[in-house]
Amino acid sequence: MFISCFANNNLNKFFYRHIFDLNKTKNMTTRQTELIKSTWSIVAVMDPVVVGGLFYNRLFEIAPQLRYMFRSPIDEQSRKLLAMINYIVSRLDKSDMILSEITKLAKRHSTYGVKDEHYKIVGEALLWTLEKGLADKWNDETKEAWITCYTILSNTMITASRQEIYKAA
Repeated sequence: MFISCFANNNLNKFFYRHIFDLNKTKNMTTRQTELIKSTWSIVAVMDPVVVGGLFYNRLFEIAPQLRYMFRSPIDEQSRKLLAMINYIVSRLDKSDMILSEITKLAKRHSTYGVKDEHYKIVGEALLWTLEKGLADKWNDETKEAWITCYTILSNTMITASRQEIYKAA
């Protein structure tokens, strides 16, 4: 089961194998897009403060050193996080429409001090939150769809933030 890779302390190995392999990023299939949209629709009707609180509690539990990056109250941050995920998920099948927004998001994140390695930590917290929120709807196929989606998005953000760094140099 997915959570066992966290419990067994194989997180780094798992994420480096599944996330952030820039050479192995693949496109999402139609089925994966459908799974992301259908499972997110379950999470999207939940209280964003509760879902976001679960996410940020997990994030700070596994990476307390990231707490300083979040200056806004967690309730506000939670609403922003879920609004952005809603925006992205609603446009997954129109990737050209969200590329500009993802690039802007990456640039903003780099000004907050986000580094490449933070994306895998956020990925762990997001996937853990989804697993908890989706309960029996979370399965291997859903997990793989979210991993693929997150990999594509995080790699896009990493690439955009690196381009910003190179421009500044």
